[in-house]
Amino acid sequence: MHCEDSISHLSVVLLTSDGLRWISLPVSGVQALICQWGTHISVRNVSELPLEWSSGQQTCEDGWGCQDTLILIENGEKVNVLISKGCTPMADQDVLIREHRAGPGIAILSYTHVCRQKDNCNSMSTSLPLWTLPSTTGPGSLRCPVCLSTEDCDSAAELTCPAGSTHCYRGAIQFTGGVIFSTLRVQGCASEAGCNLLNGTRKIGAIEMNEDCSPSAFLTCQRGVTIYSNQDLSQKPIEWTTGHYELCNIGEVCQETLLLVDVGLKSMVVGSKGCSEGRMQDAPTITIHSGPPGVLVASYAHFCSSNRCNRASNTSVLLTSLPPPAAPAPGNLQCPACVNIFGSCPENPENVMCPSGTTHCYSGYIKIQKGGIYSKLYIQGCVTQASSSLLNHARKIGVFSVTENSKDETDLILQPPSGGHESLFSLLRGEAQNGLAEGMASS
Repeated sequence: MHCEDSISHLSVVLLTSDGLRWISLPVSGVQALICQWGTHISVRNVSELPLEWSSGQQTCEDGWGCQDTLILIENGEKVNVLISKGCTPMADQDVLIREHRAGPGIAILSYTHVCRQKDNCNSMSTSLPLWTLPSTTGPGSLRCPVCLSTEDCDSAAELTCPAGSTHCYRGAIQFTGGVIFSTLRVQGCASEAGCNLLNGTRKIGAIEMNEDCSPSAFLTCQRGVTIYSNQDLSQKPIEWTTGHYELCNIGEVCQETLLLVDVGLKSMVVGSKGCSEGRMQDAPTITIHSGPPGVLVASYAHFCSSNRCNRASNTSVLLTSLPPPAAPAPGNLQCPACVNIFGSCPENPENVMCPSGTTHCYSGYIKIQKGGIYSKLYIQGCVTQASSSLLNHARKIGVFSVTENSKDETDLILQPPSGGHESLFSLLRGEAQNGLAEGMASS
């Protein structure tokens, strides 16, 4: 390991017998430190302590130092271990060991250090500095559910608390810093009431923390994406369920969004269920964006904040609010009819006789983003006016961000599952840029 010197020059004025003379002398610049680097977060058995680890290296920006952060949260027989090592702009700090909460019950300990005296001075490689003997406190009379998990605590076992415990705690701690973004669900025994497990601490070393004891801190939502193509989906309800669930991040709510497009000859439903960035809870919103007559575009959106509240089981939640279909009265216009999310419409699509009241042919697409969908929905059909916007210029439909006839040609197209063109499938939520997720089953 080494440090790279940056060389600069210092101008000096010398007084000689010949008068003043300028000379330039080379000087060493600021050295860039090399620090140990790595992050880790996991829930383990307390019996595994003390732990040891190794780490990588990174070269810092000029003037930056090296930091070590270790946080242990002990709860019963489990401990959450968080380690952060790397470069930091923070000022030097001698080794600091703190006991943020001593128990009985839940205990929180931390180790922090910032240094600049040499390469890899953040050399902590064991949790031994925070290791403590197991508590010998006898059992008390209080019983509480006990859980320490980055998932949910639905199956938390109720245990007898140690003597001195007076309240049951239930909350979540969100950790952020560098590449760390994690939420820890905590239930257990505490010696005081309230949502103050961290005793007011909001930052430990390189890690910022946020504590939340509201019911939404444990919010679980149905998750999945549904796409179905068939005739008459504006009149015949289909199943809209998923067997998958997800635990939301702090501040998120549950959502379910449904978009229906019916061009007469063919129709398509695009649905999404999952967690969403926080917004005000509201009653379901149903919007008819265009038609009838002609291309029908309608949507359903629902945001809610109780466990698995996005539980609409079929598309009737939207269809029951649509106007009843009128008896077909053909007009004098014929238009291509197409709706497709697996690619653009064919060059020579099938024509349909447009209903009375329509005057123009529409051809375009709606780009859908977020909610697990990153694709274009291509549409052709009959409309009531030239250059009409099927969405009435809406840019947001539930969780979906939508743009109509965007000039952005970067397509991220969902591919149909093997074995058929008309499909119903559920995709696990994951806001990856390719818009695809695991778990696909054709209908």
